[in-house]
Amino acid sequence: MKNLEDFDSLDWEKQQGLVPAVVQNHLSGKVLMLGYMDKAALAHTLASGKVTFFSRSKQRLWTKGETSGNTLDLVAIDSDCDNDSLLVQVIPNGPTCHLERESCWPDGEAHPFIDNLAKLIKSRKGQDAKSSYTAHLFERGTKRIAQKVGEEGLETALAAATHDKEELVNEASDLLYHLLVLLEDQDLSLEAITANLQERHGNTK
Repeated sequence: MKNLEDFDSLDWEKQQGLVPAVVQNHLSGKVLMLGYMDKAALAHTLASGKVTFFSRSKQRLWTKGETSGNTLDLVAIDSDCDNDSLLVQVIPNGPTCHLERESCWPDGEAHPFIDNLAKLIKSRKGQDAKSSYTAHLFERGTKRIAQKVGEEGLETALAAATHDKEELVNEASDLLYHLLVLLEDQDLSLEAITANLQERHGNTK
């Protein structure tokens, strides 16, 4: 982790004492919000591990989540090539946006279609089984969902073994969909998988 001296080259004068800080989810790559930091906010962020901004409306330091509890745990922070803005990588504790959304940008996902598909699958949970195939799977329960993942995994492997790329795309799509259903059934998400992979590979940035 960097310390305050590492940011001595920041062009505070050019930015009139406040540098823009783009906040990014360290696990998914999603852009969450934009804030502004002065030297004191940056120092507090580095010392506490909780992302802190200078609030232009409150005219004071403001730690994200100080009232809502939706804090941002600092993972890494770096300046850009012009030394006049910051990229802040975080692990969010709850929604970042004040509208209770994950991101202040509705389309700020790293993989918007997959994220939207996961949300659609989540919305099907508990619905009438006759309303959709996904709802039907949830009603059948974990055993059937897991069985489908196994079946699609085998079919994906067979398509690859026969070098049938078109079929491989189709089967891999089926596998990913059923895997998303299984994760939702177990109250897990792709972010949990991403975090596990990064931990295995020792990625801290």
